[in-house]
Amino acid sequence: MSKSSKSKFIKRRLPPLNALRAFEAAGRLESLTDAATELNVTPAAVGHQVKALESYFDQALFERRYRAIALTEKGRLLLAGVTDGFDRLSESVDAFAALEQQRALIISSCTSFAARWLVPRLDEFRALHPDIDVRLDATQRLVDLRREEFDLGIRFGPGQWGGLETDYLLDEEFIPVASPSLLAHKPVAKPADLARHTLLHRDESPGPLPLDWAMWLQAAEVDNVDPERGIRYSMESMAIQAAVDGHGIALVSNVLVAADIEAGRLIKLFDLGLPAGRDVAYYLAYAPRRRRHPRVAAFRAWILNEVSQSTRLA
Repeated sequence: MSKSSKSKFIKRRLPPLNALRAFEAAGRLESLTDAATELNVTPAAVGHQVKALESYFDQALFERRYRAIALTEKGRLLLAGVTDGFDRLSESVDAFAALEQQRALIISSCTSFAARWLVPRLDEFRALHPDIDVRLDATQRLVDLRREEFDLGIRFGPGQWGGLETDYLLDEEFIPVASPSLLAHKPVAKPADLARHTLLHRDESPGPLPLDWAMWLQAAEVDNVDPERGIRYSMESMAIQAAVDGHGIALVSNVLVAADIEAGRLIKLFDLGLPAGRDVAYYLAYAPRRRRHPRVAAFRAWILNEVSQSTRLA
């Protein structure tokens, strides 16, 4: 065999792949239990693989603490390279599988946000990017953006989900709204006038606090209105549509009715609103490996610009 033939062969010194996967997940998540959940194995299996890797290198990669682990200095050094390697490998697999460039952009979104905010604007995105097909899955299920087929997710919450990158989109507060036709028939000059109207309720809960009519009426110091009466809807988008149709007055998200208020289909009553809270908002979430994909980058740039424009107009 000639020297030129021998030079074609590469001899890589690599530990077992399963041990690297277990170490990378445990180090990134700083938890054997969370790593086990991500890899769909037991914590004991993760611990066994990590110990095997430590034996391979003859180095401690974690400090064991009571019900917790922490990377050693050498563990942190190894994690950076291993995570980068897995990300690159995952990107290569994504690019190869199923003609990735031709696959639709798949977005998961909570139902009411999809119906009232995103869907009316998607034509603008398609006009800018006619070559990108979009598949929107509106669901209340918290999909796994790292392991399922979704490219992006729009979520309401604290903005921190393990293993995901996020971009802040919008804060939310709950405001009373009604249609102009309803108010022309029964004007509302002060909060106490709500006693003459049907209250529209949404059963979807945006956060830990019950941001409902009872809380709003208490904040408005109104005691002549029964906060439990009226019509209840399982989805906020249904309560908003009922308000647009003149069936009553709804206490709903300012984010979801912004377009209706701008178009004159709804009128905001009073300046009092109930903030969803400092620690929760709408976020765009995605797996780090997807961020550099052209279609994901295009949608991310578009929605951040759309949010910026809508905020300036508010």
